[in-house]
Amino acid sequence: MSAGGDHGSPDTYRSPLASRYASPEMCFVFSDRYKFRTWRQLWLWLAEAEQTLGLPITDDQIQEMKSNLDNIDFKMAAEEEKRLRHDVMAHVHTFGHCCPKAAGIIHLGATSCYVGDNTDLIILRNALDLLLPKLARVISRLADFAKERASLPTLGFTHFQPAQLTTVGKRCCLWIQDLCMDLQNLKRVRDDLRFRGVKGTTGTQASFLQLFEGDDHKVEQLDKMVTEKAGFKRAFIITGQTYTRKVDIEVLSVLASLGASVHKICTDIRLLANLKEMEEPFEKQQIGSSAMPYKRNPMRSERCCSLARHLMTLVMDPLQTASVQWFERTLDDSANRRICLAEAFLTADTILNTLQNVSEGLVVYPKVIERRIRQELPFMATENIIMAMVKAGGSRQDCHEKIRVLSQQAAAVVKQEGGDNDLIERIQADAYFSPIHSQLDRLLDPSSFTGRASQQVQRFLEEEVYPLLKPYESVMKVPSF
Repeated sequence: MSAGGDHGSPDTYRSPLASRYASPEMCFVFSDRYKFRTWRQLWLWLAEAEQTLGLPITDDQIQEMKSNLDNIDFKMAAEEEKRLRHDVMAHVHTFGHCCPKAAGIIHLGATSCYVGDNTDLIILRNALDLLLPKLARVISRLADFAKERASLPTLGFTHFQPAQLTTVGKRCCLWIQDLCMDLQNLKRVRDDLRFRGVKGTTGTQASFLQLFEGDDHKVEQLDKMVTEKAGFKRAFIITGQTYTRKVDIEVLSVLASLGASVHKICTDIRLLANLKEMEEPFEKQQIGSSAMPYKRNPMRSERCCSLARHLMTLVMDPLQTASVQWFERTLDDSANRRICLAEAFLTADTILNTLQNVSEGLVVYPKVIERRIRQELPFMATENIIMAMVKAGGSRQDCHEKIRVLSQQAAAVVKQEGGDNDLIERIQADAYFSPIHSQLDRLLDPSSFTGRASQQVQRFLEEEVYPLLKPYESVMKVPSF
């Protein structure tokens, strides 16, 4: 805080996550104003609880603190931190300057982690509360897309090589399923968050036991009261100076997993854009390339992939931090956490905002999909053709050999001459297959090759997706930006 330049100046580096990508609401949750205002709120809650439990704190002191929660002199705080080399004490002095009556009881019995760690937990909870409805909206948009195209056949790919047909909606459900797992994991992590509470310098609550003259019950009540004021149902019973840094691992692991899901989805979209089967929305005035005017690059999906890679790597920070926290605490966690926690949430926020925009405007090109099916389906239909010939009285082995020869000839046309797959034309021209010529259209109907895909889409949406989205119905109409 005491270093750096004017972060609004074009002459000073600013994180693109804040200046270019993330939403205003997520940036605010990680802002200095929100952080230090929460510190003051925590000091107020502590004083209120201490007063209720009998410490000599006056109503005037409480009222003075309440009246100055938002009256933060950031310049003074920066000067104090430069002088004291301690961020928490700098803000204790700054708060005390505008609360002269209460100055002597601010931070009473507490350690720096009382405001630092508890604020971080409040921020993590509120940041998760911002992400959950955003992820739910993405799932909802994709569910609409999948439902509308549940029966539209498309060529499946394994190893990015042509495989059995699926449907556009069924493929989309693969994406939705991963995101539903992410939604459940984000909710679980959010609900599992516990408050650090009022624990003192090494987690023993010794300073508060001294304040209350050995009254163990009052110390427990103090911890419970402040926890409830902060909106948490539970607090850690055991802490060192900090809450266990395993919490940060849990939170960023879930965000990293979300990053993996988004990367897979957007990679699929990018590949489909190359095949011209599907595109992300492309604005009327949007420019794809400064050199090639015809280009329609999937830049939103590319941005999601780029940021998802960053998000996936950030979990390494809390993993390493937790592993090197000696005994009750070491301070080498502090600078690292200032960066990785905020970056993880701003990155996840950006990804979800962008993916919502993509999912609201996906464009499908059925004619391109149909043409690609026509290119590959003849080979896939050969087993059906053989079975039809056997039912018509033919030999399975003779038919197999006939089709093997014709298939190789058709493949040579495709690969060596660059022509279209003409296997069906060859079968139609071969008198051997005359018993089933009238059946070929039925045998080559793409919908007969998609199995139970459309039924699976319907069941999946009804049984798993819609119930999961029900708690978020009130925020579903919020548009992307």
